[in-house]
Amino acid sequence: MTKIILYTAPYCGYCRAAKHLLTKKGAAFTVIDVSDDLALRQEMIDRAYGRRTVPQIFINGAHVGGYVELAELERAAKLDPLLAAIEAVASAPGE
Repeated sequence: MTKIILYTAPYCGYCRAAKHLLTKKGAAFTVIDVSDDLALRQEMIDRAYGRRTVPQIFINGAHVGGYVELAELERAAKLDPLLAAIEAVASAPGE
């Protein structure tokens, strides 16, 4: 199961920035394009507590927010521990 999910749209600069930051960190993630799929967009809105803007980012099932919140985690040195926790679970025996 993917531990990082980004709901995005292809025309979104913040989506590109979020993907760039996570790629720079070496994190694997799944991108879900909600631009042309109303069901996926509604799924995103439901999971993101009513937020309608992209990106909406989930790490380990927890809603992080958008790019601004992701960048705040990075500035506060809290993103690396989140990503490390994913890696630790993925490399644990029996996973």
